[in-house]
Amino acid sequence: MSDGLQSDAVTKVAFIGNPNTGKSTIFSGLAGVHTRIGNFPGVTVEKKTARVGWDNSDLLLIDLPGTYSLSPRGEDEKVSVDVLLGKEADVGEVDVVVCIVDSSNLERNLYLATQVLDIGLPTILVLNMWDVAEGRGMKVDTDLLSKRLQIPIVKTMAHKKEGLDQLKSKILLAIDAKPALTDSPFPEPFNRERDSLSQLIRDLDPSKKTQSDFLMSRLLLDRGGAIEADMVQQYGDKLESFLTAARQRLADDGHRVPMLEAKVRYGWIREQLRDVVTAPQTQRVTASDRLDQILTHRFWGILFFCLLMLTVFQSIYTWAGPLMDGIGAGQDWVADLVASMVGPGALRSLLIDGVVAGVGGVIVFLPQIVLLFLFIAILEDSGYMARAAFLMDKLMTRVGLSGKSFVPLMSSFACAIPGIMATRVIENPKDRLVTILVAPLMSCSARLPVYVVLIGAFVPPTAYLGGIVTLQGLTLFAMMSLGALVAIPVAWILKKTYFKGETPPFVMELPSYKIPSLRIVFGRVYDRARAFVVRAGTLIFATTIVVWAAGYFPGDHTELINIQREKESLDDDSAKYAELTERENELNSELLAGSLLGQMGRAIEPVVKPLGWDWRIGIGAIASFPAREVIISTLGTVYSLGGDVDEESKDLQNSLKSVTWPDGKPVFNVAVALSLMVFFALCAQCGATLMVMRRETNTWRWPIFTFVYMTVLAYVGAFITYQVTVLFI
Repeated sequence: MSDGLQSDAVTKVAFIGNPNTGKSTIFSGLAGVHTRIGNFPGVTVEKKTARVGWDNSDLLLIDLPGTYSLSPRGEDEKVSVDVLLGKEADVGEVDVVVCIVDSSNLERNLYLATQVLDIGLPTILVLNMWDVAEGRGMKVDTDLLSKRLQIPIVKTMAHKKEGLDQLKSKILLAIDAKPALTDSPFPEPFNRERDSLSQLIRDLDPSKKTQSDFLMSRLLLDRGGAIEADMVQQYGDKLESFLTAARQRLADDGHRVPMLEAKVRYGWIREQLRDVVTAPQTQRVTASDRLDQILTHRFWGILFFCLLMLTVFQSIYTWAGPLMDGIGAGQDWVADLVASMVGPGALRSLLIDGVVAGVGGVIVFLPQIVLLFLFIAILEDSGYMARAAFLMDKLMTRVGLSGKSFVPLMSSFACAIPGIMATRVIENPKDRLVTILVAPLMSCSARLPVYVVLIGAFVPPTAYLGGIVTLQGLTLFAMMSLGALVAIPVAWILKKTYFKGETPPFVMELPSYKIPSLRIVFGRVYDRARAFVVRAGTLIFATTIVVWAAGYFPGDHTELINIQREKESLDDDSAKYAELTERENELNSELLAGSLLGQMGRAIEPVVKPLGWDWRIGIGAIASFPAREVIISTLGTVYSLGGDVDEESKDLQNSLKSVTWPDGKPVFNVAVALSLMVFFALCAQCGATLMVMRRETNTWRWPIFTFVYMTVLAYVGAFITYQVTVLFI
């Protein structure tokens, strides 16, 4: 679908509702496999659409962000308003609105529905989670409510796919229906001010012959909101002065803004629900209530959450390992296949070290991403994720974030890529962006090979407490914890400076617990995995090709090609084969040193020398930009061991110990090892993470900012570590 969204033959159906009302579940149930995920143009808000054909009708279903109201302050709410008003060029005019509410919380959920009705579009009200309402002993006269609201109503249990066929039929009937014309619930003084405001806009801009009553109402009601900011910028001081005076006149009349809206709407809602909803006199204690007594307890709840997170991330680390190893083995098999089909030379190197390595560099992240989002989807659909955010909110508020930032940051310990993608659960755009900016500081598993090889070579295995604790283990723990400790002041500084502002009140509906729907869970996992491969995969692949080219050119590879051809005719166990392999490794080291990458390493040596590094370590730092762990194979090539060494290689560890400066002084020692580990703990040496950040923020501004600030942090940290360590060791 090229989005053909503007075709007159396509009926646009927008789905809107509060968070945790099952809106996306209903959308997915109706959309099936036709869902497409992207971002609305110019913003980071996710756009989920589906093109479907029902009874010879062509429809475009649009899943709007979950929101509690249409008072636009954040990007997500503004996008919802723009779509419903037909101002989103990528969508066009909306024909039908489907408003999903929680049947067991009708009074509060109908607040959003009344705002939707004010827009004047054909609307269908969906009472979802009907089984939860019945379980609480509630009864709703849907016929009477439909008559009062003058709109069709459908009862659904989305997780069981019940009521979706009826909803589909109602949508098709609503295509040609006229919108219900409900009387304004606001007092007459407000309506007069709204009409006067509309006239003012026409006077300031004669081309605006008519103004939406909804838009004018929002302009009056949402003091300091996005609509006011946009229109004051457009119409200037006259509009701003009128708004100030109009609000004062309303206050003098006893209709103070913004309290007026809540008072009027909830009063109107209670009147519509009179004799419609009946509930038991005493509220039933449900299974969800009993579980919450434990899972939201300030001690037992946090203990359970910590144990659950430990289990989740240990499972990701453990289960993803074999899958990632399998992908690595498959990558090696493909590389061997290419080597058997293409002779030695630039083309083979491009295919193996560029294309195969680039594709592998994308796919190797999938096990962690799939497993992480599998757990997140299960926790979300079961209802527990809302409790986790509630529990961690007090802790995260101390650094200016909300509880919703905790899970994405924890996710980043496995890999920053799914962690950044998981920030989509954060509605507040400032909190989401700060979380994205500090997520790469979490010490992901890709840093582990760097720590292992350096700790094994230079940190003595000194034991404490009878061997239970070792210096090597403490060093590894310190390196894995360093990024998280640094992230605390970084987040605090960001929130006190560029992202200055009060952390918004934590508002989240605690839905009832339920057994997760396998269809919904696997659908979400598939969407996230596909989004990663499609959005970030091409950029990661391109970066790998660029780094390969920098390490291959310029240089005369004739002798190397001849050696590789000769080796293909020899037995792997022969002495001649071993001799040629040794010479091949030497040539690879020489060619890398003379390549553009090697020249860059020599150029930055004066900059990295205060860290205790020589140009060869500089090469490793540059080459590891696509992925931090690449430094291991790069150092193996630099020191003539071949590029297939790993972190457990004793030859690599011995080579690091023996390499010297021109004056014979060892390059590597404890101070250099600690300096290098601190640098990799704090730097942004992961092109894949930056590419995903670019996709999630819709701009290169924040990936560049992250790369710069983390590189400066890493350099300063490595400098202090080296200089201080040299003084004592």
